[in-house]
Amino acid sequence: MNTKTLMYIVKRVLLAIVTVWIVITVTFFVMHAVPGGPFVGEKAVSESVQKAMEAKYGLDKPLGIQYITYLRDIVTKFDFGPSLKQRGRNVNDIIFDGMKTSAKLGVIAAFIALIMGIIFGAVAALRRNKLIDRIIMIITTAFVSMPSFIMGSLLLIIFAINLKWFPANGASKNGLTLPVLTLSLYPMAYITRLTRSSMLEVLGQDYIRTAKAKGVSGMKIVFGHALKNSLIPVITYFGPMLAGIVTGSLVVEQIFAVPGIGRAFVNSITGRDYPLVMGTTIVLATLIVIMNLVGDIMYKVVDPRITLE
Repeated sequence: MNTKTLMYIVKRVLLAIVTVWIVITVTFFVMHAVPGGPFVGEKAVSESVQKAMEAKYGLDKPLGIQYITYLRDIVTKFDFGPSLKQRGRNVNDIIFDGMKTSAKLGVIAAFIALIMGIIFGAVAALRRNKLIDRIIMIITTAFVSMPSFIMGSLLLIIFAINLKWFPANGASKNGLTLPVLTLSLYPMAYITRLTRSSMLEVLGQDYIRTAKAKGVSGMKIVFGHALKNSLIPVITYFGPMLAGIVTGSLVVEQIFAVPGIGRAFVNSITGRDYPLVMGTTIVLATLIVIMNLVGDIMYKVVDPRITLE
C-alpha cells in the first residue's frame, strides 16, 4: 500500500468519524425536540412517578449535560445505556440480538442479488435484443419499480397463505426464505441492468475488438476482459447496497415478523425509547459509512488504473 492510498484511507476514516458524530448530534436533539416523552404513554403514571423515572434515567438534567454524558459514554465505553421501555435490558444487547438476524438476512439477500444479477446481466448483454434479453429486461423493470412492502405482501399472500410453502412468521423454521427473497429482488434487478449496460459499453471498446481480431477465445474475452471490467459500477453499488439491505429492512421485518434490528428500531420510535433510537441510528449509520469506504477501496483492487484522491 503506497502513501497516497494510505492518506486517502486516513482522510476517509476521519470523514466517517465526523459523519457519525453529526448523525449522533442531529438524532439526539431531534428526538428530544419532539413533543412528549418516553413515559407519557405509561398507564396510570402520576406526575411524581413520572418525574422519578426521568430522574432515574437522567432525563431531568439540562439537555446539554445529557448530550455530553451520552457522547462520553459512547466514546469511552461504547455504551448506549439502558432501554427505557424494555426494562432491565441494555440497548447494546438489544441491538446485538437484532443484528444477528438482520445481518444474516441482509448478507444472504445481498449475495443472492449480486450473483444472480451479474449472471442475468451478462446473459442479457451477450444476447442483446434477443428474446431472453427482452424477457430479463421486462422482469427486472417490474422488480425495480415495485416497492418492497408490495413485493413482500405479494409473496406472503402467494407462498405463505395460499400455497403454504413457507411460514409467514420470520421467527419460525425456514421463516427467512420469503424475507430474503423480498430483499434480494430489487437489488438483483438493479445489478442486472447495471451489469448489462456496463458490459455492453465494455464490449464496444477497442481492446475487445483487438482481442477478437487476434483470435482470443470468446470465453476468455467474456470472463477475462469484458465481465471483469464491467463490474466496477457493480462494486460501486454493492457496498451501499449491502448496508442498505440491512438498514432498510424495516418494512420487510415488520411484514414477516422477523425479530431483527429493523423491527426493534420501529418499536423504539413508536415507544419513544430514546437510547434505543439513538443506538440503532448510530449503528446503522456507521454500517453505511463503513460499506461506502470499503466500496471505494475495492475500486482500486478491481481496476489499478483508478487513482484515489
